[in-house]
Amino acid sequence: MSGIFICLKWASNCRTRDYRSLHEHVYPFVLVDAIYTKVREDGRVRSRAVLIATGVNEEGYREILGLQIGNSESESSWSEFFGWLKDRGLRGVDLIISDQHGGLVQAIEKHFQGATWQRCQTHFIRNILDAAPKYMQDALLEEIRGILHAPNKQTARLLLEQVLAKWEEKAPKAMQILEEGFEDATAVLDYPDRYRRRLRTTNGVERLNEEIRRRERVIRIFPNRESVYRLVGAVLIEIDEKWMSGRKYLDMAEYWQWRKTKEQGVRSVNQEAPAIKRVG
Repeated sequence: MSGIFICLKWASNCRTRDYRSLHEHVYPFVLVDAIYTKVREDGRVRSRAVLIATGVNEEGYREILGLQIGNSESESSWSEFFGWLKDRGLRGVDLIISDQHGGLVQAIEKHFQGATWQRCQTHFIRNILDAAPKYMQDALLEEIRGILHAPNKQTARLLLEQVLAKWEEKAPKAMQILEEGFEDATAVLDYPDRYRRRLRTTNGVERLNEEIRRRERVIRIFPNRESVYRLVGAVLIEIDEKWMSGRKYLDMAEYWQWRKTKEQGVRSVNQEAPAIKRVG
């Protein structure tokens, strides 16, 4: 039985009693996304957000952490979702990956203080290209990818300056989006190279969404929220079981060594600071 649910029999409880605790693991990497589905409520068909979180635990296995139906992707909906995940024991989050939806980002800042936010690069690129003239998009795409795939932040900043100088007059809106979003979109460059490809986007969660879409196509409009939980929950159980019984998603050994070295450096700086102050 999957770790997501103990049971799907009581659909109305599947967001509370039927979820297992998350205290057994820490989850350094968390990815979140949402899809919208149509639900019949109070005699009307309404669009509702299905919020989904996946995580990579300390051993390198992916897990489905939970789902929740919200009225929208508002800050309050995401905050309720994150609060529920934390109440179940979600901890150790170092990097959280999502798109730039305003309510979502605000909720991340509120609930995961101290964690790094990585803006999904797929969405970021799309935002930039949508603001650029169509005839420029192919050439611009290659240059943006060069920035995002740079070996380090220093190189990325150098490439950013070159791209801005080249395209600022021709595509000012696109360059404004690029410049303003650069830091959040390249946060992953601070991490070891072997982890960047799988942590630079929410593409992994969006593949879950595609499978949910495939299954819901025959329903089109759900009769109530409980039916959404049943169908989406069943899909996520299947995927979670495959993930946990398959190969590790990431080899975490290098990450934990990197974290140890980083923390030792911070402690060293903190210990030196009082001595420098006394000398001064």
